[in-house]
Amino acid sequence: MQKQSFYCNTDIQRLTEAYISSIDNAGNSSFIKTNIMTDQNILILLLMSIGASFVQRVSGFGFGIFIMTVLPYLMPSYGEATTLSGLLASVTSLFISLKMRKHLSWKKLLPILCTFIVISFFAVQFVAAAGDGTLKKILGCMLIFASIWFLFISKRIQLSPTIPVQVGMGTISGIMGGLFGMQGPPAVLYFVSTVKSKEEYMAIAQTYFIIGNMMMTLYRAKCGFLTESVGIAWCYGLAGVIIGTSLGAVVFKHISLDVLRKIIYVYMAVSGFIALVC
Repeated sequence: MQKQSFYCNTDIQRLTEAYISSIDNAGNSSFIKTNIMTDQNILILLLMSIGASFVQRVSGFGFGIFIMTVLPYLMPSYGEATTLSGLLASVTSLFISLKMRKHLSWKKLLPILCTFIVISFFAVQFVAAAGDGTLKKILGCMLIFASIWFLFISKRIQLSPTIPVQVGMGTISGIMGGLFGMQGPPAVLYFVSTVKSKEEYMAIAQTYFIIGNMMMTLYRAKCGFLTESVGIAWCYGLAGVIIGTSLGAVVFKHISLDVLRKIIYVYMAVSGFIALVC
């Protein structure tokens, strides 16, 4: 009986210390910092995973843009937030790329992909060295810029599949992917301008995302961002990814893509503003 009491007291002390250590300087607690999942935070992660994978399935990109408006406030560090985003996005891209693999054109993909792989490595190293607060502010600016870009500018620009264009878009995409987990916008701008069908677009884009995200996961793991907390959160988020991808496949034929995109871009702008002022 005494031994049982000892273990109970030890468990209580361990949980108490874990909770105290989860409180950050601002007085907020992160549910994954101590691997103590609350129902509320699990629900938030699940809903955001559903929304992000739904957007990715319908429009071909946007997983990172959508989910990174919340993940930096849930995960222990900004680096772990981008790691989780990339791992969850890879699952969505895997489903779509396997289905569309017959339409893949490696000639249009390899130059931009190789450039991305190189540039994103250095961007991930910057994340490892920079402070979380600084990165969140930069993320806020990027969200606002991306929303303005897609709402008012992107439709006016057409790109050709030349090597300089692919290297340029791959460089921008690598920076955005490594820093913010949202490499989609510049790559998608190139893909949309060069493909002949929506099937080819989906095949190229999703293959680009899954290979790119897997490479960045290796880079982030080397920097110490692939942690137990990320693994636990990924397991919860995976259910949301499966649901969101399935819903997106059904809704794809019935929803106006322009309307959906405008809603997402406005949401991005609001989220970016919140990230700047909080």
